[in-house]
Amino acid sequence: MPIKLKTKLSLGMSFLFIVILVFGIFGIFYITKLKDDATKIIQNNHESLVYANHMLQALNQISTDSIALSTFEKNLKLQESNITEPGEREATESLRNYYEQFKKSRYNTEIRSRLSNSILLVSEINQHAILRKNEVAQNTAENAIVVLTILFTLLTLVTFTFVINFPDVISKPIRALSEGISAIADKQYDKRIHLEQKDEFGDLANAFNTMAEKLDAYEHSNIAKITFEKSRIETIINQMKDGIIGLDEKRNILFFNIVAENLLGLNEKEIIGNYAPDIALKNDLMRILLVTDNEQKELKIYADNKESYFNKDVFSVTNGEKMIGQVIVLRNITPFHELNEAKTNFIATVSHELKTPLASIKMSASLLTNEKVGQFNEDQKELIHSIVDDADRLLKITGELLNMSQVETGNIQLKLQPVIPQQFIDNALSTIQFQAQQKRIKLQIDEYQKLPKVMADQEKTSWVLINLLTNAIKYSAENGQIHLGYSINDTSLEIFVQDYGRGIEEKYLPKIFDRYFKVPGTHERTGTGLGLAISKEFIEAQKGLLKVTSSIGEGSYFSFSLPLA
Repeated sequence: MPIKLKTKLSLGMSFLFIVILVFGIFGIFYITKLKDDATKIIQNNHESLVYANHMLQALNQISTDSIALSTFEKNLKLQESNITEPGEREATESLRNYYEQFKKSRYNTEIRSRLSNSILLVSEINQHAILRKNEVAQNTAENAIVVLTILFTLLTLVTFTFVINFPDVISKPIRALSEGISAIADKQYDKRIHLEQKDEFGDLANAFNTMAEKLDAYEHSNIAKITFEKSRIETIINQMKDGIIGLDEKRNILFFNIVAENLLGLNEKEIIGNYAPDIALKNDLMRILLVTDNEQKELKIYADNKESYFNKDVFSVTNGEKMIGQVIVLRNITPFHELNEAKTNFIATVSHELKTPLASIKMSASLLTNEKVGQFNEDQKELIHSIVDDADRLLKITGELLNMSQVETGNIQLKLQPVIPQQFIDNALSTIQFQAQQKRIKLQIDEYQKLPKVMADQEKTSWVLINLLTNAIKYSAENGQIHLGYSINDTSLEIFVQDYGRGIEEKYLPKIFDRYFKVPGTHERTGTGLGLAISKEFIEAQKGLLKVTSSIGEGSYFSFSLPLA
C-alpha cells in the first residue's frame, strides 16, 4: 500500500521526536544517578564526619566546658541514627561503651584514649566510604559521558542522514513540477515528469503528464490548422492583383505577396523579418509607402512594362485597443485611369464632332422658318420649332460633356456670373425627383426662393448638387428622408445635403474625395469613384469648399460653399 505524503511527514516528525526523547531519557537517567551518588556522600558519610569532629572537640573541652559533655552526647546520638556503612555500627557501639565508661571515670586516660580512637575509627570508616562512593560517582560520570557520546554520535548521524534525505522527498518532486510548469509555459508540451513516488506528488505528476499530453495533441492539431489556414491565406493574397505588405507592431516585415515583390523589386524570402525602415533606405518606393501621409492620393509606378497608377491604403491590425501590426495595400487603379482617359477622349471627340452637325441642323431649321423659303402650315411650323428645341438641347448636352472632359483633363472652363441659387436648385431637384420617388424618399427642403445671388457657374454647380443628391438617395433606405438646406454668412452661401443612411467610417473620410476611391463594404460596382472628386474640383474652381462629416449608423452630411455675388 503506497504511503501518503501526510504519513511521511508524520513519520519524519515522529522520528525527530523519538530522537529527542531517547537522548533526553538517557541524559536524565545519568544526571539523576550522579545526583543520588552525590546525595549519599553528603547526607550519609559527610554528616558522620561532622558528628565525629564535634565529638572530638567536645572531648577535648570536657575539662573546661560544662556543656561539652551534653554536646558529645547529642552528636553521638545523631551518629547512632546515621549508620550507613559496613563496620560503622560495631564502631559506633564500641564508641557508646567507651563513652559510658568515660562518664564514670573522666580522668582515666586509657578509657579516654580508647574513646578517642573509637571516634577516629568511625571517621575513618566514613572517609573510606566517601572515597569509594566518589570513585563510583566518577565511574558513573565516565560511563554517562561514553554512553551519551555514543548515543549522541549515533543519533546525530541518523538525524543528519534524515535531514539530508528527507527534504528531497518534498523538494525533488516540487522541483520537478516547477520545471515541468516552466516548460509548459514555454510551450514545450513534450515535457513529462517521472516520479516513482506513490503519494500525492505521484498523483500530481500523473495529472501533469495527462495535461501535457492533451496540450501537445491540441497544439499539434492547432499547428496543422494554422499551417493550413496560413497556406490558404497566402494563396489568396498572392492571387490578388493588389500589392500587399504586412508589418508587425515593431514595423518588421511579416509578408509580401507576388505583386508587391514585383512592384518593389524585392524578394520576400530575403527580407522577411527585416526592419522595414532599413529596407526603405535603399528602396524609394518602400520609403514612400512607410510615410504616414494621407495627402498622398495616388502613386505612379512603372509596372507591367508601362506606367501604372496605384492608391495606397494602410490598415491597422489591433488586438482590443493595442495595435499589433499594419497591412499596406497598393490598389491598382490603372484600368480606371485607362478607362477614364479613353472616356475623356471619346467624350471630347464625340462632343466636338456633334457640335458641327447640330449647329448645321439648327441653322437649317431656322432657315426653314424664313417665309422666303416657302409657306408652312401650323403642323409643319410646330415640327420645325421642335427640331430647333431638340438641337438646342443637344448642343447644351454636348457642352456639358465637353465641360466634363475639361475637368478630367485639368482644364476646367468656368462661366462665372451672378446666379440665383433657385435656378440650379430647381434644376437639381427636377433631375433627381424620379429617383427619389422610386425609393419613396421624402425630401425635406428649406425655403430657398429668396436666397442671395452667388458667383458661380450654374451648370457645373447644378451638376455638383445633382451628384450629392443622387448619392444621398443611393445610400438611404427606402421610405427614408433627405434634408436639403442652407446657411448664409457675410461672404458665402453654404448648401448642404444630409441623409440618414449607413454613414461612412471616420478612417475613410480623408479619402472620400480621391479619384477612383469607393468606400469598402458599399458593394457599389457601377460607379468609378469619380463623382465626388469632380464635384470637389468644380467647387474649388469656383473658390468654394466641399466638405463632409459622417458617422456610422447616423448618415452623412455633405455641404459646399459659394462666394456671394
